[in-house]
Amino acid sequence: MSYWLVKSEPDAYSWQQLVKDKETSWDGVRNFAARIHLKAMKKGDEVFYYHSNEGTEIVGIAKVAKEFYQDPTTDDDKWVSVMLKPVKTLKKPVSLADIKANKKLQNMALVRIGRLSVQPVTEEEWNIILEMGGMK
Repeated sequence: MSYWLVKSEPDAYSWQQLVKDKETSWDGVRNFAARIHLKAMKKGDEVFYYHSNEGTEIVGIAKVAKEFYQDPTTDDDKWVSVMLKPVKTLKKPVSLADIKANKKLQNMALVRIGRLSVQPVTEEEWNIILEMGGMK
């Protein structure tokens, strides 16, 4: 299993909306590096849900419910989507400031490549974030 992080502005599509919807197509991504990550996601992979711009924190855990397929928001077959389902809300959101303050997370893509909307997370980073979020 692999681990990932996706970003969304809470006023565009919040974690609470995903929980309410029970599933969503992660579409509209127009970044080549993010597209590579979407194509690498496998059914069952776990995904941190990060609120960007407002809140700047990891708030939940989702799961890949369907591997990549043609992005329904464009006719250009170069762009893909995955289907995500919510799994659980973190007991305590993990802020970007707390992540940056943790020396073990200095190489995390969220710290190094902050603008990337879909990014890999190592197993070690995943476990540290879970602990910080009160999930372990």
